[in-house]
Amino acid sequence: MDANRLYDGTTSVRDAENWLALGSGALLLLVGASRRSAVGALLAASSAPLLYRGVTGHWPALENGVTQSDNTKTALAGTRGVHVRESIRLEVPLADVYAFWRRLENLPRFMTHLDRVTESSGGQSHWVAVGPGGLAVEWDAEIIEEVDDKRIAWRSLPGSDVVTAGSVNFDRARAGRSTEVSVHLQYAPPAGKAGALIASLFGREPSQTIREDLRRFKQLLEAGETPRASATT
Repeated sequence: MDANRLYDGTTSVRDAENWLALGSGALLLLVGASRRSAVGALLAASSAPLLYRGVTGHWPALENGVTQSDNTKTALAGTRGVHVRESIRLEVPLADVYAFWRRLENLPRFMTHLDRVTESSGGQSHWVAVGPGGLAVEWDAEIIEEVDDKRIAWRSLPGSDVVTAGSVNFDRARAGRSTEVSVHLQYAPPAGKAGALIASLFGREPSQTIREDLRRFKQLLEAGETPRASATT
């Protein structure tokens, strides 16, 4: 049986996501229209990308005419996208911290928004995250810079649901007894910055999410365990 088929053998995962997007968009539109206020107008406006996804099967173009199939450098140039910078210090030797992070399949163990990361050859990987309304958001990425025990940088590949790029730096601290981890993440979510703004009304700010992910990372490596909280959307 096709792995992308669900219970009745005919409805694909993507079909289910399209119907969920359509239903969520219709609900937001209905609730927004029933409220004669600025919040109501905002809710109604937020239904547009979901309705678009439900009808067409893919997310709308990003702002300023940049589509999801454009290259990452163009899509995230200038002021486009959302930038997140966070750092944390771990009382763990740098080599151990780097080795754990470099195995990308470990990332969902402390990043609650990630469902899975599957590595393939040539420094490429497939990422699956929990997106707006519980929808699966997927993208392929490639490592564009790798310096052992120092730096890993990546970017998404054309055709991904989310255009993203980022880097993580590893620096020795306290004469090598500790490690400073610094993350820079940049992404353009479906529907551009407006989509990120709407999401922030119902969930957490991206910086807070990454900050809490790094705290779980610290707990995991220092204590060997971490609570796997459910992701909020």
